[in-house]
Amino acid sequence: MQHYPETTLYVVATPIGNLADITLRALHVLQLVNAIACEDKRHTQPLLRQYGIEKPLLAVHQHNEAEAAALVVERLRRGERVAYVSDAGTPAVSDPGARLVAAVRAAGFQVMPLPGASSVTTVLSAAGVTRAEGSEGHGSGFVFAGFLPSKAGERDQAIALLRTDPRATVILEAPHRIEALARALAVLQERLITVGRELTKQFEEIATLPARDFAGWLAAGPQRTRGEFALVLHAAGAEQETDDSLRVLQLLLAELPLKTAVKLAADITGAPRNELYDTALKLKNA
Repeated sequence: MQHYPETTLYVVATPIGNLADITLRALHVLQLVNAIACEDKRHTQPLLRQYGIEKPLLAVHQHNEAEAAALVVERLRRGERVAYVSDAGTPAVSDPGARLVAAVRAAGFQVMPLPGASSVTTVLSAAGVTRAEGSEGHGSGFVFAGFLPSKAGERDQAIALLRTDPRATVILEAPHRIEALARALAVLQERLITVGRELTKQFEEIATLPARDFAGWLAAGPQRTRGEFALVLHAAGAEQETDDSLRVLQLLLAELPLKTAVKLAADITGAPRNELYDTALKLKNA
């Protein structure tokens, strides 16, 4: 059995929807600690009551994280155990918690993570993609992009960068912005997207479809724009990667010397430099 020392911050994952997804370790530690720091007391209190846990709650959210971290550090100096939970899922991934963890470590205290529910790994497990289809090496793995910018121009720029990355990408979005995101992602055309809506909850929906069809899928039912979203932009296939690298190379060749264009195109797209150089020569000769 693992030892749970004093003067330690316990970063505890909580359910993203279904309360049954709490872990036994999480319940044990939440009962053991002296206080629980949380993103929003209104979300955390009902969860604790569900399991008969009564502890002092400390508000630590994005607007007071630096100041509240000092209070947590002071409790650790007094020899206490403190847990931190966000509203749902694993803290410090897209929710607050990173500044708190950094402050605790800087003060010389231990941080112990308790893994559990995460919308990122949940939607990935249902998407069926962990590496680029039809490619090897640089196309493996996935990228966590989190929430894209809310302003249209900045969001379009972010999507343009994602388009050149051959790896799968996980994106999170709130219900009031999901339709705008769907319209912006339509430029990716046939590239697949797995949509996870209300994951682990009663009205969970998971669908995989081309990016150009995402907005239409949302419009097909009024309930589909409700709830929290986790999306997987699937890895680009070999054909998509070739199209993207060729498009980038052509744009750069129009403005730059051949060698410079090839180097930048390789850096941007991850495509092999030798192949890009051969292609650039053919384009120049043509």
